[in-house]
Amino acid sequence: QVDPVESGGGSVEAGGSLRLSCVVAGYEGPCMAWFRQAPGKDREGIASLYTPLGVTYYVDSVRGRFTISQGDGENTMYLQMNSLQPEDSAMYYCAAEKGPTCARSATAFLVHRYNSWGRGTQVTVSS
Repeated sequence: QVDPVESGGGSVEAGGSLRLSCVVAGYEGPCMAWFRQAPGKDREGIASLYTPLGVTYYVDSVRGRFTISQGDGENTMYLQMNSLQPEDSAMYYCAAEKGPTCARSATAFLVHRYNSWGRGTQVTVSS
């Protein structure tokens, strides 16, 4: 398994949509997740996927607007982002982990539990 590679970021107006993609070559499972980090803020987990069972978790600020999913190829993950707001502006990172970190909500967004990280893709939402 190699580090994830993200794509799909860009600039949109408030209310718009974007779909982020993440490819993890040689993905071994079972956890994939999306994090984001705005300037001056800590990196926060926003969506996770425990691929063996399809279990997903979302942070409250994105629940109902963002959807995490796995592509037809097991090594691909998506984040569909709808109703984007300026506060969603951040660098978005894909992460993968070989243990069951994302199988429980209590640990799904612990940054230090993820061992593979992409370089990020920028999302900018204008008002």
